[in-house]
Amino acid sequence: MSLLEKFERYPLTYGTTPIEYLPRLSAALGGEVEIYAKRDDCNSGLAMGGNKLRKLEYIVPDALASGADTLVSIGGVQSNHTRMVAATAAKLGMKCVVVQEKWVPHYDAVYDRVGNIMMTRLMGAESRLVEDGFDIGIRQSWEDAIQSVKDRGGKPYAIPAGASVHKYGALGYIGFAEEVAEQEKELGFQFDYIIVCVVTGSTQAGMIVGFAAQNRAERVIGIDASATPQQTRAQVREIADNAATLVGLGRKIREDEIVIHEEYAYPAYGVPSEETNAAIRLAARTEAMITDPVYEGKSMQGLIDLTRKGAFPKGSKVLYAHLGGAPALNGYSYYYREG
Repeated sequence: MSLLEKFERYPLTYGTTPIEYLPRLSAALGGEVEIYAKRDDCNSGLAMGGNKLRKLEYIVPDALASGADTLVSIGGVQSNHTRMVAATAAKLGMKCVVVQEKWVPHYDAVYDRVGNIMMTRLMGAESRLVEDGFDIGIRQSWEDAIQSVKDRGGKPYAIPAGASVHKYGALGYIGFAEEVAEQEKELGFQFDYIIVCVVTGSTQAGMIVGFAAQNRAERVIGIDASATPQQTRAQVREIADNAATLVGLGRKIREDEIVIHEEYAYPAYGVPSEETNAAIRLAARTEAMITDPVYEGKSMQGLIDLTRKGAFPKGSKVLYAHLGGAPALNGYSYYYREG
């Protein structure tokens, strides 16, 4: 029985996302571990999709029921999340205000004019650039934006960064875990590990709750990209606890079920290291799988390093959750100008 039966879902995605075997990447990493990818980056026709859309499917019914006319959210300049909120608003015929804070110490000449932010504006969202730095918590600039919508007579519906600390923010990735279990029946095997990037927390937290129902949450390996790991861990804990209660999991999430590797987020949130860039190139050149310097490049870096270090026993089947984010590459063009 699904943990999500009592929750309404508004379809924004194509449904179940494909799982793809990555033979050339597996071979490049020694061939002793089989690497697969679940392609949540290909989950929708709405503005290139991605993991945030899976979350928003469970938030939209609440937004519609509230009678709101404007979705209000927040992220960095190259936020995938604000792109997806803008896409959802356009699809629903709602207005959209997004705050885009200077979360990343990165100064590419066109950083605030291409990729995610360009698509956000193209879909009609009002994008407000703010100078504030990175923080996964609740932000004053977001609260100011919510108030400004009220001041001009609109009815805002507030969606926090990454949709993460929203009461329904983790439901989509509980669904992911249930989806994987169904696909494993067709594949004829179970994955030994699931690799996922973590920043604002609800993607991993949802997976933890979903896989806890299958008694294997400790196999979800979070790769931190926030570079504020204590805050991220605390937020994952809080979201997972709240979600477990909300869906009636029937038990607490144990501390050993929250696995987060902190060592790949350097030098800062949104800034790729040489190792991140090498990981992006390897995934692209072996599998034509495009990852980004903010999120997926760092989780790919973690996957590659852990595999090379022998963290996964020989014969392990590892599932890489591809959460999307490729549009951000445009804001980092100087790194990749020669590939």
